[in-house]
Amino acid sequence: MNITNNTILITGGATGIGLELAKQFIANGNTVIICGRRENKLREAKNLLPALITKQCDISDIEKRRELYGFCMAQFPSVNILVNNAGIQREIDFRKGETDYLNGPSETAINLDATFHLTALFTPHFMKHKESAIINVSSGLGIVPLVIVPIYSATKSALHSFSISLRKQLKATTVKVFEILPPIVDTELDNGARDKRGQTDKGISAEKVAVESLKAIGKDIFEIPIGIVKVLRIGSRINPKLFLKIINKKSPVQTL
Repeated sequence: MNITNNTILITGGATGIGLELAKQFIANGNTVIICGRRENKLREAKNLLPALITKQCDISDIEKRRELYGFCMAQFPSVNILVNNAGIQREIDFRKGETDYLNGPSETAINLDATFHLTALFTPHFMKHKESAIINVSSGLGIVPLVIVPIYSATKSALHSFSISLRKQLKATTVKVFEILPPIVDTELDNGARDKRGQTDKGISAEKVAVESLKAIGKDIFEIPIGIVKVLRIGSRINPKLFLKIINKKSPVQTL
């Protein structure tokens, strides 16, 4: 995949992995559009990277997703790469009944529905380009779940399966499908929950994830495990019970 002279839309691009991917893509001579819910974070990203194009959008809303697609078609019809990066993570204990489950935004709406719908919107347009790509940011937790974030883990497992299916569907087209599988990353994703559960390992940097990802994309490596996820993919097949225990060692939910 050519990683220069593209026009790229990154969801959830104002912070974390999304912002670092934006930095790397801009450094490689691409036009980058980021969208996010929070105007203040978009402004901060724009101040950091003046070349960024920003668009406020709550992608959990189906009509806002259509508006985002329309915005790109009207102003950036050259867009040929979609990075489905936006996601949220919530700790949910089903032993507490429906209250814990309902007390917060829907992870499936943002982590899955938005990805599926944006992919459906952009894919026909991408098929008209000489080369294009859909890049899904999933997680190592889609391979071995962290049980205190069960829905997040499940959405990432679903995203992994979706990436495989989509890649097969689009095999005969000009659209390439990549999946980035990072480990724990030092971002604001879990809103300090790691500290509350005594998890001292903050993970690798988002910059490292972005740098490794771009190198792999440039080599047409379609599944991109980062760091410890390379071990998880193999180890979880050999001894799934052991790796489930390792991943959940400091989880407040007893797993085994």
